[in-house]
Amino acid sequence: MKKIIAILIILGVSYTAISAQTVTPRINKTQKKQQLRVHQGIKSGELTRGEVRKLENQQKAIQRDKRIAKADEVVTPGERKQIRKEQNRASNNIYIKKHNRIKQ
Repeated sequence: MKKIIAILIILGVSYTAISAQTVTPRINKTQKKQQLRVHQGIKSGELTRGEVRKLENQQKAIQRDKRIAKADEVVTPGERKQIRKEQNRASNNIYIKKHNRIKQ
């Protein structure tokens, strides 16, 4: 009986860990795309060190908010909306910073 309970607890913990990762697939996908855009901007020279630092700090804040939202294993529609709003703002900032150079 104790073995069965132990197995059920292990399965429950495993399921919880897996489900917490898959709670926000759209948010995760957007965040990965934004990180790729920043890295592309670094490689191409479109972004300065200061710009990169600001964009990375913004991504860290989004990641922190996502982690807080997932803490109780339920990401509410309001939390999703707030994170998407932050991601939209970050996306706009990436675009602005990558295109703010005057071409000569």
